[in-house]
Amino acid sequence: MEPVTPEKPKRNRRHDNRVAAMQFLYIWESQRPQDVVVALHDFMLMQEHTRDYYAFAEELVNGVLAQLEEIDRSIAAHAENWSIERIAKVELAILRLAVHELLRRRDIPPVVTINEAIEISKMYAGEDSHRFVNGVLDRMKEGLGRPLREAAED
Repeated sequence: MEPVTPEKPKRNRRHDNRVAAMQFLYIWESQRPQDVVVALHDFMLMQEHTRDYYAFAEELVNGVLAQLEEIDRSIAAHAENWSIERIAKVELAILRLAVHELLRRRDIPPVVTINEAIEISKMYAGEDSHRFVNGVLDRMKEGLGRPLREAAED
């Protein structure tokens, strides 16, 4: 009788892309490279898969950076008693990514975005970070004005 080996969990491409986008946003916040295009290109070359696998991550990063001021205002408005400067860089990268999705990616149901942000924070941020991330995004979702469990039809 052969030993049973557990199956590897099925990889979720969008999850992988969100993780890569969060990691790049963390690096970007920490180092503020002069040329974001070159920095993003170099970052993608170091990833596990080919660059085309990470097309969604690049969309997310470019979207966050294009709308950074609006995203940060939204985070500040929903992070009670926390300024942007006080939020840990990993949590800030996760929140920026999620807020961008909530505000601009109507093709993604808000609950999917929030659940992904919580899971990523459990994996990469501090022990209680997922509670903070959930709290900020939970307060924000109330003002979205669209169904939380479905993609919006535009």
